[in-house]
This record gives sequence, C-alpha cells and structure tokens, in this order.
Amino acid sequence: MKLNERSLAFYATCDAPVDNAGFLHKRGGRGAGSHRRWFVLRGNMLFYFEAEASREPLGVILLEGCTVELVDVREEFAFAVHFAGGRSRPYVLAADSQAALEGWVKALSRASFHYLRLVVRELEQQLAAMREGSPANALPASPSPVSNPRPKENGRAVWSALPEQPTAAPQRPPLPPRRRASASNGPLVSFAQLHEQYGLEVRALRSQWRGGHTGLAGLEVSWHPSESGGTHTQDQP
Repeated sequence: MKLNERSLAFYATCDAPVDNAGFLHKRGGRGAGSHRRWFVLRGNMLFYFEAEASREPLGVILLEGCTVELVDVREEFAFAVHFAGGRSRPYVLAADSQAALEGWVKALSRASFHYLRLVVRELEQQLAAMREGSPANALPASPSPVSNPRPKENGRAVWSALPEQPTAAPQRPPLPPRRRASASNGPLVSFAQLHEQYGLEVRALRSQWRGGHTGLAGLEVSWHPSESGGTHTQDQP
C-alpha cells in the first residue's frame, strides 16, 4: 500500500478531535526493549510519535483485519494487535494503568471499517424491526365515514334515521382568495385602511339593497392596498 507521507503527517497532527490519545510502551523487534511513545488514534489509523510535542509521527499502524487481545508478558497492562494471515508480527503495547488499558482495547477494537459496517447493519435491522412493530402499522386504519351504509326505505336513503354525529367546533370561514393573498404576502395594514375597506363593503351592500337587487352572495370585494390606501370593488357575474 502506498501512502502519501505529507498527507499522513498533516492528518496525524491536525486540529480535528482524536478518538484516543496517550502514552503507551511499544516493544521493538526481537529481543529489543520497549520505548514509551505518544500514540494518537484517528479513525482506523494509529499514529505514534517520539514525544507528545512532536510534529511528525514515527510510524502508523493501519487497523484493518486485526484483533486486539490481552497478552501475558513481563510488562503490566499489556495487549497485542494481531493481524490475520500471520505474515505481520503483532504489535505488543502496554498502558500505564488498568483504566488506560481498557480504554485503548475498546477504542482499537472499534476502529476498523469492518466494525463500523457491522454496527450500521445492526442499526438498520433495529430500525426495520421498530418500523414493523410501530403502533401506526399495528393498528388498523379507521374506516371512512363515507363508506358507512345508510339505512334505506324502499331503496331510498332516510337521512333522518342516521345517528347523530358529534359536531366539531365552528370554524371561521376562509378568507376570499384575493384578500387571503394580500393578508399573507402584503404589508401591514393600518386601522384607517381597514376602516375604509369595510366602509366600501357596507356602501356596496347598501346600494344593492336600495336598488332592489338580489343575489348579494355574488358580490366580491377585491382589496389591494395601494400607496394611497384605496381599495377596489368588483361585481361578479
């Protein structure tokens, strides 16, 4: 695997939050002693530095296809990172305390992409089970009142025989289309404009009443506040 050293160095020392960090004793090659290094875990990469203030890592361990196990060595609080296949030698590390040991083992065991994929799969299964067992899916849908059969006499529906349905609280009638558009999108209206608008409505209704016209429901007052504050009336055919 080819890695860009400059990109790795930047990633290892950037200001982004780390998954874990601290001192560990790292054993060298065969017969060599251990060295105390500063380790930083970012994602599935375990960087180690000569000191905490170092700006460049000494190396990196890619935590894919590996297992973390406790080992019985002379160092206390020791564990090893084993890789599948047996080609790579295990990395033997030792923490300074039992709490640090447990924290590192837990963090390293959850760092691989394989573990994240298993977590996502488990969460998807739990979400599917919750959706299947939700009350919205468990309860049957309420029947529509239109589908209820009406009692009939001689083939005709008897409306007075229907059971009384509880009536809902009276609702305010909707605004006319033009007034609703102006009320939602237009500017704030002053009291004088409101007074003039309703005065026009009253005068228009009074004119039709005096003239003996019928069908007052066909009268629509379209109100568009202008710069002068005026309104317009229009008779619908």
